[in-house]
Amino acid sequence: MRTILLTSDFLLLTWNERFKVNMNYSHLDMLESRSIHILRESYAAFKNLCMLWSIGKDSTVLLCLARKAFFGHVPFPLVHVDTHYKIPEMIEYRDRLAMEWNLDMVYGENTEALQNKQTYPDGNATRLECCKNLKTEALTHTLAGDWPRYRLNHKTGKYELDENREPFTGVIVGVRADEEGSRSKERYFSPRDRHNDWDADDQPPEFWGQYKTDFAPGTHVRIHPLLDWTEVDIWEYIKREGVPVVSLYFNQGDGKRYRSLGCWPCTSPVESTASNLDEIIEELKSGKFARIAERSGREQDKEDGGGLESLRRNGYM
Repeated sequence: MRTILLTSDFLLLTWNERFKVNMNYSHLDMLESRSIHILRESYAAFKNLCMLWSIGKDSTVLLCLARKAFFGHVPFPLVHVDTHYKIPEMIEYRDRLAMEWNLDMVYGENTEALQNKQTYPDGNATRLECCKNLKTEALTHTLAGDWPRYRLNHKTGKYELDENREPFTGVIVGVRADEEGSRSKERYFSPRDRHNDWDADDQPPEFWGQYKTDFAPGTHVRIHPLLDWTEVDIWEYIKREGVPVVSLYFNQGDGKRYRSLGCWPCTSPVESTASNLDEIIEELKSGKFARIAERSGREQDKEDGGGLESLRRNGYM
């Protein structure tokens, strides 16, 4: 059994003691320790806390880290934005794991945009406009509590209208700095304004493991425990910890698999024969994708060079 060393504890050590720790702790151990420290700090600092769960590999690793941080129990709701265009296996996986792990599962949606067919598949919006409607606006209003939210009833296995409309002020997100350009501008604790707008040029400094968690009333804070993890780190941790992930990440015999998951009309698989964890890790380390972005299969990223950052400044994940 490994002892988890918190980042705050590490900072109290002498340089000689730090060297000994680094000799005994692996790279993954140190990443895990920092992420767990940030999760616990978040829980202590924010009253209305939630975690976004996109059902992808990163946010599922984050979910497993939260379970480890709080000894098997996740003490805050998991929030999913349902665009109604997710690959069906993703939703099945979400609900199965939520039931098995007794997760406080909540989802929100942009009902009006869906009913009025203001989406890309319906031909009434560009990809980025569709993302804005079904993801950014849905997320903003779901977190604020001014649109309906639906909570999983573990007795019936069905989602019911959530009576709690209190806004979430602290939101844990599984983004990584290496995943996409605008995400490299984030901090571990990244403030937004009352409307979820993000000013990437005005972020608090974070030096020597010190984080600002005391913000003005009304500030919405995004928290990023996986910020310094890489794609390889994620897959190696999945292998080490036995993290369950959807089978879409693996080649099913057609020479293709998904590196990044999203809505089916805008997400394409990559050419790959990797059918298990070892093969995925070997493939990533081989340099096959060295010049191919992890989100290369996400068509909305290609529609406009600065479009994704614009979406993120307005609240997108």
